Amino acid sequence: MSDTGFPRADAEHDFLRARRRQVLSRLANWLRREPDDVNIMLPFDEVVDALGYVGERRIGLRVIQLDSIVGSVDRGRDFDRRFRPTSGRVRERWERLALAARRGENIPPIEVYRVGDLHFIIDGHHRVSVAHALGLSTIDAYVTEVRTKLKPAGIRYRGDLIVKDYRRLFLERVPLTGSARADVVLSDPWHYAMLGEHVEAWGFRLMQDEGTFLDRATVANRWYEKEYQPVVEMLRQADLIGDRTEAEAYMWVAAERYRLIRTHRWDDEVIETLRSSHRR
Repeated sequence: MSDTGFPRADAEHDFLRARRRQVLSRLANWLRREPDDVNIMLPFDEVVDALGYVGERRIGLRVIQLDSIVGSVDRGRDFDRRFRPTSGRVRERWERLALAARRGENIPPIEVYRVGDLHFIIDGHHRVSVAHALGLSTIDAYVTEVRTKLKPAGIRYRGDLIVKDYRRLFLERVPLTGSARADVVLSDPWHYAMLGEHVEAWGFRLMQDEGTFLDRATVANRWYEKEYQPVVEMLRQADLIGDRTEAEAYMWVAAERYRLIRTHRWDDEVIETLRSSHRR
């Protein structure tokens, strides 16, 4: 933060510097051919919808890290992901807050929603932008904590929400719990839908074999313990996982098994056929 001794002039320079950085950042993203959403705030409603809303509670005034603020409730376009102004429209109010901050005046706390370790602004976009421009690392905030079915880990950009949304739907169809829930991970969101159908078909065959109805939780647990874990262990021993996740390797080999041998069973013959096919 530069300081000429003239707070008003410094506040004006703060805004122009923040605008220049925003333009340069946008240009750099274009030159690197990064996705369009790389510099856009995460929309709170879409994040919560993807993760699955459970409930919320107000926890009061807290000091939060500025870098933990990644999105907004109103999806305003006046600021980018780093809360740099995207136009001159906010200049007057922005410079007024910057001037107050430089004069040491008290700036009211912002209001945020907390989802995991992430924060989303309800009120206070300009204050956060000024705080970033002045080189601060924390800010006072009234926090409301929102609980969701899935954790927000792995969310960086808006495009990441697609994976979370499909994963949430998969876990509603296949309600895995504990370590099983964490183990089954796919990178392609559409594969969650395919795996969900696969598990449901496996469960249907299981119910036919046993002549009894099983609920989704029971099917999910039986599939994970009797089908998924043994198959993944065989794939690991046969060195057939490669650079996939274990769930991706399972889906690949299950499809190949049926394509090559037309069977749902697992034995040494199946594994050897799959290994030979993989080498070719």
